[in-house]
Amino acid sequence: MTKVLVLYYSSYGHIETMAQAVAEGARSTGATVDIKRVPETVPEEVARASYFKLDQAAPVATINDLANYDAIIIGTGTRFGRLSSQMASFLDQAGGLWQSGALNGKVGGAFTSTATQHGGQETTLFTLITNLLHFGLIVVGLPYSFQGQMKIDEITGGSPYGATTITGGDGARQPSENELAGARFQGEHIAKTAAKIFG
Repeated sequence: MTKVLVLYYSSYGHIETMAQAVAEGARSTGATVDIKRVPETVPEEVARASYFKLDQAAPVATINDLANYDAIIIGTGTRFGRLSSQMASFLDQAGGLWQSGALNGKVGGAFTSTATQHGGQETTLFTLITNLLHFGLIVVGLPYSFQGQMKIDEITGGSPYGATTITGGDGARQPSENELAGARFQGEHIAKTAAKIFG
């Protein structure tokens, strides 16, 4: 049975919600799916003062967990057009896995969020994808067979490089049904791809 890890960082819960949708899509294929988050690096008093969502149910991952999966789907919010420092710090600890080739040939994908429509969704996805390629993963995006990413009758995230959501400047906007559908589609697509390789 294909094993999928959905690994995320979420300050305010938007990426946590997207991670659950990605996992739902992957599970629909019969894959075994775990959702884990990376450690918070912001001091707790600062995080609380900034209204971070600290009560997330997903367990905290360790870097060695990554070697235990056939597919790894990584999500994080955008920080100035790139991945969050929390996710970067976590992935920077994967030197041993890189050196040993432990992740070579696994399937990978990325998803993200931004506050605005043009806030760096694709640059953040490419930053994550660059990490995945360095680790030797086979990258799978969100193909145009998910036609929801071509909608023009509503504001929506979505990119051929990965599922995305738009949060709004104050974070009040939650992932739309179309954005969640994209996340489920990508999770299912990656799990199916991994099953073809590892089945």
